[in-house]
Amino acid sequence: MDYGTATIRAWAVLGPQIIVAILTYYHYLNHPMTPNSLQPPAPSNTLITPTTSRQLAADVAMLVADAQGFRARSWADNTRRGYRADWADFTAWCSAHGAVALPADPRVVALYLTALANGSRAPGGRWASRPKKVTTMRRRLSAIQHYHQQAGHELDTRDRVLRETWRGIRRQMGTAPVGKSPLVTEYLQALLRPIDATTLAGARDRALLLIDFAGCFRRSEVVSLDVADVAWGPDGLVITLRRSKTDQEAAGGIRGIPYGAHPETCPVRALDAWLKAAAIAEGPLFRPITRYGSVLPQRLTPQSVALVIKRAVGAARAAALEAGNTWLAQTLDPRYYAGHSLRAGFITSAAAAGVSESDIMRQSGHARGDTLRKYIRHATVFRQNAAAKVGL
Repeated sequence: MDYGTATIRAWAVLGPQIIVAILTYYHYLNHPMTPNSLQPPAPSNTLITPTTSRQLAADVAMLVADAQGFRARSWADNTRRGYRADWADFTAWCSAHGAVALPADPRVVALYLTALANGSRAPGGRWASRPKKVTTMRRRLSAIQHYHQQAGHELDTRDRVLRETWRGIRRQMGTAPVGKSPLVTEYLQALLRPIDATTLAGARDRALLLIDFAGCFRRSEVVSLDVADVAWGPDGLVITLRRSKTDQEAAGGIRGIPYGAHPETCPVRALDAWLKAAAIAEGPLFRPITRYGSVLPQRLTPQSVALVIKRAVGAARAAALEAGNTWLAQTLDPRYYAGHSLRAGFITSAAAAGVSESDIMRQSGHARGDTLRKYIRHATVFRQNAAAKVGL
């Protein structure tokens, strides 16, 4: 029997089941299935034995499970957590108001967005839930759309009531994001002065602040670094970033951190001092420290970076007040700074120093120039300013 004849006979036997398997797989991608519904119906004229049919069904079930895992990993962890929290809030609101969450009527979604925009007050007049920002409501709306799509439904965002309500909310509340203040070089130097680098916590915080600033890292990026990601060279550090917000497929990238001109603010020396003090030779670069001074093996969380920054800002503010520097004390208010402040501060400082956009983007990892220019506009608002040249 020649090869062609053998192929035709094999297809005659396996073809129907293969087609059913493929259709079952693609049906799952659009309509999530339960394990009990994974058995594909066999054609009435099939020549497959029961054993082969069961094996094929088991293979399809395994493919479906693997596909489900890949689909889950198509979103960043922070996005999935945020969407879960947003969806839970929407379903709780619907339950409290006797509305159906899935599939949701667009008018119900319009009422939900209105409730978020208004906030709610307790009987005593205090806020039970403050009005949400437009950025928060936009993410909630995206989460509702996402969960509808996952369930095989489509939320009609073109509905007139929903569309006009959402547009009115944005017009009234404004869409300009209210970000945290940038920690520019001058402020970072003020943060470093009160830190006692002879303690483990002080050595870590000093290294974290300087590496985060000089590398222009996001807080999730700086805490993801391991010792193996750092290469020491005569000019400074070459840090390999395995994954980032703009590199979700983990192609990888590098950041160069040169030696600082001043030893007291040099990120390379600060990191070396921290690793030696904590005796860290492998594993996570930045780690928690117990109240008794023990360095734990796990890595810091992104939230910990914000806490370190706020604590350092508070200490610098107290030092400024003690020195009689009222202006600096008023500027360094912990309420205005968070985990993003170091990254924003680096970009602002670099732009003010005349560094080109392409060089800043190479260090920051920005994929789009328009996002970067939001920082640059603030940094260069008085450079080549027309109002300064009209003779006022």
